[in-house]
Amino acid sequence: MKWSGVMPAMTTCFDERLQVDHSFMTRHARWMLANGCTGIISLGSLGEAATLNFAEKEAILRNVTAAAGGAPAVAAISALSTAEAVALAKAAEQAGCAGLMVLPPYVYPGDWRETKVHVAAIFRATKLSGMLYNNPVSYGTDFVPEQIAELAEEHENFAAVKESSTDVRRVTAIRALSGDRLKIFVGVDDAIVEGIGAGAVGWVAGLVNAFPAESVALFNYAMNGEREKAFELYRWFLPLLRMDTVPKFVQLIKQVQQETGTGCAWVRPPRLEVIGEELEATRAAVQHAMATRLAVRGTAFPG
Repeated sequence: MKWSGVMPAMTTCFDERLQVDHSFMTRHARWMLANGCTGIISLGSLGEAATLNFAEKEAILRNVTAAAGGAPAVAAISALSTAEAVALAKAAEQAGCAGLMVLPPYVYPGDWRETKVHVAAIFRATKLSGMLYNNPVSYGTDFVPEQIAELAEEHENFAAVKESSTDVRRVTAIRALSGDRLKIFVGVDDAIVEGIGAGAVGWVAGLVNAFPAESVALFNYAMNGEREKAFELYRWFLPLLRMDTVPKFVQLIKQVQQETGTGCAWVRPPRLEVIGEELEATRAAVQHAMATRLAVRGTAFPG
């Protein structure tokens, strides 16, 4: 498992009956990979994992792994209980996944002793390479750099961190303690250029679901030190990237997909599709982006 580059936090496509549309997800995954993404991450927050049952999760992992055609498929591991999280990790390994993205427990933000036992059990459940997902804004659990370093010392297959605290200083703080032992990914879309400047080597991206060519180009410009090109593309992209950082990010990103013909807006309750002023603002942002879209070489979405 090579932790680097742009890896989409892939949305889960539903049909009009809100059943998983595996055929569309196959085309979607292949399209993002064709545009330069280095892997696919399924079942994350953007993938609406909390609304999926265990069998649906297994089916998605099998489908995406097959669709990836040898590119790494990564399973986000989230659950209410440690036992279910461990079972899902083992199912991901059996499905052929190359890595795991490990989340803290849903609902209960335990203390460090409890949370460490939970994530340690997931790391030990398989031999798959693991990424720790730190998102204190959404989950109420904050893996501080000292705790991350402690886990790295104890688990050989703990290889990467998705840092979504929104504070790019965390990137340098983790590196100060762990050096190059861990690969650091930026997990919020509107901090990618700053995060790379601090030493991140990857991006778990959201708007990539609709704009993979632009996402990969922005990442590469920032990594290669092409500052003017990076800033020009970033400035165009930011109004959309900021949709990844608000409570309705799932609905908004799926709406962007629908507006661009790269997906549909259907979400499972308790989420509901945006309407009224929210819908109009989203459409206006997409229309402006499309009207001012920069020339970036990429592969069109398959019809």
